[in-house]
Amino acid sequence: MQYQVFVQNQSDQHFVASIVGIPDLTVEGKTEAEAIGNAKAALGEKLAVGKLITIEISPDSPTPETDSWLKHIGIFAEDSTFEDFLSEVAAYRQQSDQQSS
Repeated sequence: MQYQVFVQNQSDQHFVASIVGIPDLTVEGKTEAEAIGNAKAALGEKLAVGKLITIEISPDSPTPETDSWLKHIGIFAEDSTFEDFLSEVAAYRQQSDQQSS
């Protein structure tokens, strides 16, 4: 298998390597080669106790709701009076801002 490794030269004799897609797998080395070797070893250790899998989710399958407001998106899409409502809200806010200034 192939994995992408992001290597950064932090300073002279200090390189940091991270496995792309695995945020908690970051290692260091005195050279770029050492950092890459350390990343390879750390990934090997990680994969020895777990595995990476690929899953597929169809667009119509239910997903856990992460934001309770998402279920309300688009409920006014067909409401012809919604633009008037938004105009009234904007006018009220402007009037309220002027009064508080």
